[in-house]
Amino acid sequence: MSSPSTSRKRARDGEADSALQNCSIFNSSSSFEDTLTFSDTLVALRMMRAQFPAMDKVAVEPFILRSQLYSSLKDRTQVDRELELLKQDNVLRIFKLNTGQDDDAVMFMDDYINQIGRAVKKFDSKGEDEIKVFDWFKTHVLYSKREPSIGHDELLSLLSVGGPVNDESISLLINAGLLTRKLIDANLFWFAIPNIGSILKGISQGRKELLSLLKRTKYKEMMLTPLEKKRLRYSPLDMRFHLRDLIGSVYGKANQSRGGYDASKLWRMGGNNRDDDVPLARFVIKWTTPVAVYFK
Repeated sequence: MSSPSTSRKRARDGEADSALQNCSIFNSSSSFEDTLTFSDTLVALRMMRAQFPAMDKVAVEPFILRSQLYSSLKDRTQVDRELELLKQDNVLRIFKLNTGQDDDAVMFMDDYINQIGRAVKKFDSKGEDEIKVFDWFKTHVLYSKREPSIGHDELLSLLSVGGPVNDESISLLINAGLLTRKLIDANLFWFAIPNIGSILKGISQGRKELLSLLKRTKYKEMMLTPLEKKRLRYSPLDMRFHLRDLIGSVYGKANQSRGGYDASKLWRMGGNNRDDDVPLARFVIKWTTPVAVYFK
């Protein structure tokens, strides 16, 4: 007899597959305007996974930022609720990213297992007894601890289900990029995505570059379609990835107006205190016919 979790997963997968089969835009070359909004979190996740940019010299499985989901679904509470259910069913994992902002990355569990496999290959020269910890990490830790962080003692306890472990075992996981220590507490670890360092830098630099690009236009506006085709110099990620991130990283709600959909974000820079922050730029993404991006 299948578990309730398994039954939910099958039903959910069936609904998502049906929705995608009815969606002719499920491909990486689809227009950004055509794939901007969804009604289901899992469908949005799968669409964005399919459209994750291919990158040279960076071996990372597709991931989606929470902000990108916020850009494509009207109800953020619904997004958070459905992500939590998918996480509890081990369909995906959520990671805290070290980008300088409060960014969450979402990666399907199967993709994360593949990413671990890539990271472990560089340890093939080590003894078989040493690298067993990677299998124990996948089997006994990932599917038991679904939160983005874990304590030292709990980690050792879960790993020890597989066999004898010590702090050297944890060091091996850290060196493989599967864990990072929390700065505020050395006994706490973030779960991490291996080989993502250069992409984290690209996320931050791409945000700044996109903002600068829009500021330099004559009327501080640009049509969305040509904007999507522009290439960013300082990010390995494509413009579509950054536009979705930018639209979803709003302070406040994205409102559906009579003329179309508005989303705004206030970027701030300033002094030492939060109260000293001053507006750097405010832009609004609007799509009616045609779609335009402009500052306000």
